[in-house]
Amino acid sequence: MKKVFISVFFMTALLSFSVKSQGVFSVKVDYKEALEPPKPDYSDQRYWAALPQMKDMADSVPGKSGLQDLQSTAKADVFFIYPTIYTFEPQNEYRWNADVNDAELNLKIDQSTILNQATAFNGSCKVYAPRYRQAHYSAFTTKDKISADASLDLAYADVKSAFEYYLENFNEGRPIVIAGHSQGTVHAGRLLREFFDGKSLQKQLVEAYLIGIATPPDYFETIKPSNSPSHVGGFVTWNTFAKDFYPPYYKNGLDEAVCTNPLTWRTDDAYADRFENSGGVGLKFKFVKNPVDAQVHDGMLWINKPHIVGRMFIKTKIWHRADINLYWMNIRENVALRLSTFLTQNQTHEE
Repeated sequence: MKKVFISVFFMTALLSFSVKSQGVFSVKVDYKEALEPPKPDYSDQRYWAALPQMKDMADSVPGKSGLQDLQSTAKADVFFIYPTIYTFEPQNEYRWNADVNDAELNLKIDQSTILNQATAFNGSCKVYAPRYRQAHYSAFTTKDKISADASLDLAYADVKSAFEYYLENFNEGRPIVIAGHSQGTVHAGRLLREFFDGKSLQKQLVEAYLIGIATPPDYFETIKPSNSPSHVGGFVTWNTFAKDFYPPYYKNGLDEAVCTNPLTWRTDDAYADRFENSGGVGLKFKFVKNPVDAQVHDGMLWINKPHIVGRMFIKTKIWHRADINLYWMNIRENVALRLSTFLTQNQTHEE
């Protein structure tokens, strides 16, 4: 049996840093004794964080960047699955999974991951991002594996249901990009296995951006790691750390992970300086030119201290929360390149 994306210990360590400043709550109740939140109805726009026909945070571009939201003319779609934002003590009766009707949580999602991550794709793709009953952070820290698996399965069931609704009602045979971060990437991997890997839908796959989770090269049967900027139909993945830093959980998944350099889009260890970085987004969605360098090292993406305000005070070693932010513009440019290649190849095949 193939190794899953990441060990629970590795995910725990990543998430513990990603939510450190947000306040973390541990769910103690057994999953079987907890209430499940109401199931979302994806025919209702309220249950989408982003839709092309709806005004939402995924339509944003950073100020003074000169960029535009181009969803109205986009020739492809991105199905984006957001990471764990449900880390705090629930204020309702639901514990293991988030309630998609929770207005406060939805606002946190929209103002963080949808604004800072999903927007990287709106230059080439119509953005579809479902709200789903995401597993609580505790699913990655508890010793109660049965409860953890049940909460993640419920979350994936929503993602799957949303994707099926998307295919039936929105896609119309258009090219598809699959993208996720952290917990979102866990669900994206399952989605790719179930719907694309060796299936007829694979012919519509432009690329999968599986960010923030250690992904081994053989996780899929037929979807392989991409090793050039214009390769299509594969996947790219990385996890960002300070240069020379090996986390204590390194041998729990990172040591066997594929790592893509998002400045070169290759998996070799060639160093790319920060001037190859077209731009990232920082606090308040501010565009930052040439923020950081990148180099693949033993399954990790190593960086020097980013060139941002307050640089001299930065002591961060684990940059999980900024996996996309630091390379926002390069991701945007790469999606455009891969889509162009995909469309050209398909036109050639049709002729």
